Amino acid sequence: MPTRYIGDGYWEIASRQMSIVTRSEQERFKEAKITVIGCGGIGGKTIEMLARMGVGKLNLVDKDAFDLSNLNRQTLASIADLGLDKSSVAKEKVRLINPYVEVTTVSEHVDQSNIERVIGDSDIVIDALDNVLTRVIVSRKAKEIGIPYIHGAIHGTMGQISVFLPNSDKTYEEMFNLPSVGKELNEETIDALKNVTSGVPPVIGPTPNLIGCLEAFEAFKIVTGVGKVTVAPNILTFDLLDLSSFSLDEL
Repeated sequence: MPTRYIGDGYWEIASRQMSIVTRSEQERFKEAKITVIGCGGIGGKTIEMLARMGVGKLNLVDKDAFDLSNLNRQTLASIADLGLDKSSVAKEKVRLINPYVEVTTVSEHVDQSNIERVIGDSDIVIDALDNVLTRVIVSRKAKEIGIPYIHGAIHGTMGQISVFLPNSDKTYEEMFNLPSVGKELNEETIDALKNVTSGVPPVIGPTPNLIGCLEAFEAFKIVTGVGKVTVAPNILTFDLLDLSSFSLDEL
């Protein structure tokens, strides 16, 4: 690293946003630990934005490796990264963007057996997932340990985002009326959740990247206290093919 970036380089990176937050607010973000589950389309842009805004610690979770089909949207991927673990590539990209961010990686699929270990010491957990079952597992554990769960999802040109705080009026499952509401995650319930999402959904580059930026900024707002968080049951939705569709609703 060039000498000029040693020492107070963190604050030089953050300098252009310091008219938006105070130093003490930015300090809180500098001390925060955020877990991002999924390092692909949504997660890649979330990770990049968190690093550029100066988050203190990132915990990056993804078992998968990059392939050719990821290149239309996943900004952390390149031809040189094909076959490499997404979480490991993400860690290296963060180092190149902002070396002041501490990064840990977990190359595992999240399930009931490891979720507490994966997110237990985080301040916030961000959902950059592609299936409902894992979202239920993550959202339940986040509520149990008392941390915000930021939900984001896409389909084609459509996206949605909402934040579930430990004291939110509705849980993720209640808000979307999932078949697991009030039930134990046994084999029958898990099968029902797996049937909610099936097949490979269509996606085009701007959609997950926009959701990723929004999720990162929701985390920034939560930690710094700047702005109004999109707290459930409020949900921000859009369809990029219909610009009049950008709306904030209550479910």
